[in-house]
Amino acid sequence: MKRFTLFLIVYLLFSTQTGVYSDVTLPRVIGSNMVLQRNMQAPIWGWASPGEEVMIALSTEAEDIEPISTTTAVADAEGNWQIKLPAMAAGGPYTLQIKGSNTLELTNVLFGEVWVCSGQSNMQWSVNASKDNEAEIAAAMYPKIRLFYIPRVPSGLPQQDVEADWYETTPETIPQFSAVAYYFGRKLYKNLDVPIGLINTSWGGTRIEPWTPPVGFAGIPALASISNEVEDVQANYRTQLPDKVNAIEAWLAETRKALENDAQLKPMPDNTHPFAHQGRPTALYNGMVHPIVPYGIRGALWYQGESNLRDGMMYHEKMKALINGWREVWGQGDFPFYFVQLAPFNYGGRNASPFFLPQIWEAQTATLALPNTGMAVTTDIGNLRDIHPRNKQDVGRRLALWALAKDYGRDDVTYSGPLYKSMTVEGDTIRLAFAHVGSGLTSRDDEPLTWFQIAGEDKEFVEANATIDGDTVIVSSDAIANPVAVRFGWHQSAEPNFVNKEGLPASPFRTDSW
Repeated sequence: MKRFTLFLIVYLLFSTQTGVYSDVTLPRVIGSNMVLQRNMQAPIWGWASPGEEVMIALSTEAEDIEPISTTTAVADAEGNWQIKLPAMAAGGPYTLQIKGSNTLELTNVLFGEVWVCSGQSNMQWSVNASKDNEAEIAAAMYPKIRLFYIPRVPSGLPQQDVEADWYETTPETIPQFSAVAYYFGRKLYKNLDVPIGLINTSWGGTRIEPWTPPVGFAGIPALASISNEVEDVQANYRTQLPDKVNAIEAWLAETRKALENDAQLKPMPDNTHPFAHQGRPTALYNGMVHPIVPYGIRGALWYQGESNLRDGMMYHEKMKALINGWREVWGQGDFPFYFVQLAPFNYGGRNASPFFLPQIWEAQTATLALPNTGMAVTTDIGNLRDIHPRNKQDVGRRLALWALAKDYGRDDVTYSGPLYKSMTVEGDTIRLAFAHVGSGLTSRDDEPLTWFQIAGEDKEFVEANATIDGDTVIVSSDAIANPVAVRFGWHQSAEPNFVNKEGLPASPFRTDSW
């Protein structure tokens, strides 16, 4: 028992980063029931003894059928190997056999559409805690929608694996899964009729910085201080590691003697990485994203920002770091990245401002300038008294509209509500033009348009009258003779009624930069 206890201590201390392998092993994201990205050379990777030859065979699950493809790889000096399967159309099930010194067999493998779904609590928010939960759970019989839920584990160093498995969607597996991810995937499945793989990696209350890889920060000049901090912390950790290793080795020798003599045990010297906390930059990327890279994906969904409420336009810089960083590490080009604009909510607290949230909305809208991005606006489906609105069905549906239109060729889909484009001063009025008017502009409750404000050169905004005129809106006020600027929905509690005829709401905006 003493020898086993010592072995266990040593194993737990060093097993995650040894780089020493005997049997062929795989990351958990490569497993039975998985969905591999269709029409792509899907990466398959793992570990083996250095120099070991690994054979990978893809077969249908029918008996006595020759493999569709057979590929070999050789593990490098550190035991890493990777191959790419041939591009496959949607379908399955298939069997994937991996042979080296041992044999692994993965079954019920499908090819379809794979999306990574990440963010903080509104992405983590479960089907069970959302609107119509009982009916939705009972109806969740979609064996071709597969779920992979990554546990919440931060890390100061990039991790190789996570403790998770792929599951078919059933009333038993769906209750704790991300509601936004599920309703997004279900909308795609019903429209595309192909298998859907959803990877949920989310953590309530987290900022954007922990989800961002180092390369993301390094590419944004405005975030140089964070990039430098990441580099300094990692360099210092490496510099201090020899002394820590010596201390641990001394502790191991002392502990070995204590176990043999039934003497009192001393605690192991601390070796905690400074970034091994969910609030530190890169920590959640290291622990909850890096282990699934370079799994083949179609794109990513993102619902986060509440914890960065005071960032203003700096949040735009951080979104660029996140998106560019993920695209860089995945190596799949500018894959689609669709995000949710935060819902209205009465944020309180000391020194709170009702304009912090509009500034985040502005930063999120600015992020649409990045290629292959999209934004689901939620000003009409929030809850001013609950930061976690229960209507996740419409959130998932609106994200899916972007994907259907931009990635799956559905030309008949209107995927965004009105987005401010330009303004023209016409006497004592201002005319606003918009993108994404759909089949026309309207009021969702047939009442006059709400939450429009107008200002003159004194920069004092007053409530305004707003009238739809074709694809434009004319804004005015009897109190402003010479208007110069308009704001729309510029308050954290704004729930405007301005939509297009497809029912998608307009995003809040301002024409000024005051």
